[in-house]
Amino acid sequence: MGTKLYVGSLSYDTTDESLKQHFSQAGSVVSASVLVDRMSGRSRGFGFVEMSTPEEAAKAIEMFNGQELDGRTIVVNEAKPMEPRAPRSGGFSRGGGGGRGFGGGRDY
Repeated sequence: MGTKLYVGSLSYDTTDESLKQHFSQAGSVVSASVLVDRMSGRSRGFGFVEMSTPEEAAKAIEMFNGQELDGRTIVVNEAKPMEPRAPRSGGFSRGGGGGRGFGGGRDY
């Protein structure tokens, strides 16, 4: 398994393919993906690149962190595992029960 890198401050024009091509200058790219907003289909401005070896990952960080890609200065560092999030609890419940119904008026 390779070493995964976080790439931040990406241009909205950067694609998976252009990210892969750019990082291939540092070595063998296993995968490259730009995260996309589900609702709008637009880039979220960051992505991940997996390099085949830790040495190539270190070289990519050295080569590209703080450099320009598609008109933006990007941030590149080793990706950290996602930390578990606390369950959402808030004041709004979508659960059923006990509410007032709709419909019918009063019979007078």
